[in-house]
Parts: sequence; C-alpha cells; structure tokens
Amino acid sequence: MKVERAVRKQRRESGIALLISIFILLLISVIAISLIVSSGTESALAGNYRASTGVYYAALAGLEEVRGRLVATNPHAFSTTDPTTFLPPSGTPVPMGNVYYVLNPLGGEAVTPWDSTSAYPDSEYDTEFVPGALNGAFGGGNVATALSVWNRGPFNSLPFPGPLYKWVRINAVSENSLKVDVDGDNQAQSTTPLYYDGTRFSNDSTVGPQLLEITSLAVLPNGSQKLLQYLVTPNDLNLSFPAALTMDGPIGTFATSFNSDFYISGIDRQRGSPYPSPCPANDPTKYAIGAISSGDESQVFGGIRHDNSNNYLYQNYRGIPYSSYGGGPPAPSIGDISASLIPQFQTVNSLDGPQGVVQTLAPLANQQINGNATSLPDMGAPDRLVTTIVRGDLNLSGTIDGYGLLIVTGDLTLDGNVSWHGVILVVGQGNLVIPSYGFGQIIGAVLIARTRHNDGTLRPNLGHVTFNTTPTGDSGNSGFWYNSCWIQAVLPTGNYKVLSFHEISQ
Repeated sequence: MKVERAVRKQRRESGIALLISIFILLLISVIAISLIVSSGTESALAGNYRASTGVYYAALAGLEEVRGRLVATNPHAFSTTDPTTFLPPSGTPVPMGNVYYVLNPLGGEAVTPWDSTSAYPDSEYDTEFVPGALNGAFGGGNVATALSVWNRGPFNSLPFPGPLYKWVRINAVSENSLKVDVDGDNQAQSTTPLYYDGTRFSNDSTVGPQLLEITSLAVLPNGSQKLLQYLVTPNDLNLSFPAALTMDGPIGTFATSFNSDFYISGIDRQRGSPYPSPCPANDPTKYAIGAISSGDESQVFGGIRHDNSNNYLYQNYRGIPYSSYGGGPPAPSIGDISASLIPQFQTVNSLDGPQGVVQTLAPLANQQINGNATSLPDMGAPDRLVTTIVRGDLNLSGTIDGYGLLIVTGDLTLDGNVSWHGVILVVGQGNLVIPSYGFGQIIGAVLIARTRHNDGTLRPNLGHVTFNTTPTGDSGNSGFWYNSCWIQAVLPTGNYKVLSFHEISQ
C-alpha cells in the first residue's frame, strides 16, 4: 500500500510539473510570437518611413531642379537647353492656359501627364482650374515638354538613377486657380495672371515679377507617391532708376556744389567706359535729379547753388528739363518721379522691411559690415563687382575707386575724390554728404531714402532725405552720371524665391 501511495503521489507531482512546463512553454511561445510580430511591425513602420521619406525628397528634388533651371545663369537653364521650345523668353509672361512639363522617365517608360489614362496622370491641374482644362491645353497645342537633367548627358550615363520624380509642371496662376481674393472684391474669380509686388499678389503686371506655380509628382517602385507644390517668383533685383540721383522722400536738405566742374547728368553713358561686359542699347534720357512731388522739385531747384560769379550752373544738370523752370534755356533737369518710381522704392517696407530690397540683397552680398565704417575690405574691380551692405554709417575718404552695389543703412559720407561705378543705395538714415572737394565721380545711379528712426527702428513711412556738399558749397566731386550699363552689371542675379510650399493630398 505504501508503495502504491508513493507511486500515485509521484505521478501527481509529475503531472503538475508537466502542466507547469507546458504553461511555461506556452508563455515563452506567446512572448516569442509577440516579439516576432513586434519586429515585423517595426520593420513595416521603418519601411513605410523610408518610403515616405524617399518619395518626399524625390518630389522635392524635382521642384528644386526646376526652380534652379528657371535662372538664366544656371548651366542647365531652360533658356540654354530648350531656348525655343519650352518657356517664353525672359521678361515675357507665361500665358494662362499654357502648361510646361519637365519629364523624368526611368528606363524608357512613357510619362505623359496630360493623358488621364497614363501611368502618371496630372489630375491636380483640372482641380485647380476647370475639369478638362489640361486636355484642352494639350489639344490646343499649349503643352510643352523638356527633359530633366537626369535624362540628358552627362547625367543619363551615370551608373545609378537620379531622383525618382516623374514630372514637374510649370504654369501661371490666377485668383481663380488659387482660390484667393487678390483685388479685394470678395471674389476669387479673376483669371488673369498674378504678379508679386514684394508684399502681396496682384493682377497688375506693372507691380513686379510674375507668380509661377511648380508642381512635382514622385512615384517609387513600391507604389509610394507624393505631390508637392511651390509658388515662386524671381528673386532678381530688376531695379530701375528714374534719375541719376533719386531723392526718395520729402526733402530735408538739398544743397549742391557751386563749382563749375560739378555735374549731375541723366543722359545715359556720358561717362563710365570701359565697361565690364557688352552693354544693351542706351536707356532713354532720365532726369538728373528725381523728387517725389512737385513741392520737392521746387526745393531741389532752390538748392542748386550759384558759382562765385553769381551764375546759376543750370546747364550742369543735364537730362529731361525741369518743366516748372521759368527762365530761359538751358533748364536744369529735375523731375517729379512719383509716378515712375518702381514699387520696390515706394515704401519703407518694400525698401527695408522683411521682404524688402535690403533683406533680399543680404544673402547675395559679398560682404556685410556691422557698425560705423571708414573703409571697405573689398572695393571690387572693373572685372570683379562686389555687393556690399554696411549696417550703419560709412565714411569713405581718399582717392579710391569702388565697383559694385553699395547699400548703406546709416549716413554716407564721401570724400570728393571717391569714385564709384555701379549703384549706391543710402537706405536707412537717408543722408549723403560730400564734405570736401575732389575729382571723384559716381557713375551709375544713386538713391537716397530714409527708412529708419535715429534708434534704427523702421519708420512707418519715408522720412526727410538729405543731399549736401558742405560746409561752404565749394565741396563736391565731379558729379553723378547716370549709366545703365554699370547699373545692370552690378545688380546681382538671385534665384526664384519660394513664397509657398505645401503637400497636395492624393
């Protein structure tokens, strides 16, 4: 009996141990399965993330390629690779209803986004405009194509493929396509092209460059897709000047030299050769001195000093004659330029605000100097033009020559022997003073505007400006000579800046 009880007890204990072993094994199996599932989920998440990131950057690569190729100085610019078959010539607006595609086929595949039955259709265009708009553009011969750089030599012979975007579209936009009320009539119905004045969109083609839309579709082999879009506008400084010396604000002080060898001339290219590059045709004659109102015209007229023989040297101020002058010829060249002043020069914000001329130039400058300065590290050369921003006062003295674009946000003081070829913008305190006599000359154009208070903060509107040859009127240089060739040569070429960027859901 004792033996049987012992055997039964041993069997019970063995059974319990077996059950415990089975339970532990089951638990381990559950844990193992969980780890396998978790690992698979993490792998799937990682794969999805890689695909999402990859297709995003592929679409972005398409946007950036096209944005870069819109710039004429790019070696692969459309104006170089497809000068007669793709976009309109520089300066000519892109017409509404015309569509331009940059195609990036892989391995000889067909990429025809205007075909709704193709592998990579552009359904977004009809969403923005009207159903059937893209088919109508194609049927009307208004769809043009160019190949991506990855389908051109030498890139097409590389042993690896380029970014996997399929197409990039370029087109003009309107109120109606963007669904944005631009003209303030509480309706987004206009179908005319939009332009950008530096702060806002406009239907007026005279306010600034045209607004363009760039849309990119990328598709990976696993089927991942991404559609991204830019709104861009040229970042070039297509600045034009109505006078050799533009007084961009109410006149505080205007007093010129009474030396007979001091001139201000709005007649193009009377001085300035040799030039850094071939020049286009001469500009029409400008005013010698431009003011923003008829009252300021009169004050400028009164600031022209007479010489030691009490003769007013009106003949030294050449250009479009002063219409209010009542005496006999020659009349001095002074003009009210308020109607012809470009938008970039009309307000404090457009000149010196966050999107203004100074801030646009900042990333393009060769040198930026903070604080008051008495010299420039680099004055440039005839074959090496520099863009300089001085954030504060600048006092240049000695017999020196400068070449390029100079922006001064404080007071500018020039020795009479300082010469400059290019453009000078005295934007900030709005004071230009020539305190000594010399034989320097400013060849190009000069604009003076007061955009800041004494403490450096932005003003709400343009303040009083000063031009003065002190202290006796005997000071001054050989004058200011309008020259369109030097103006165009020194204005830096930027890229197309991005005003809007977003992903389009599919």
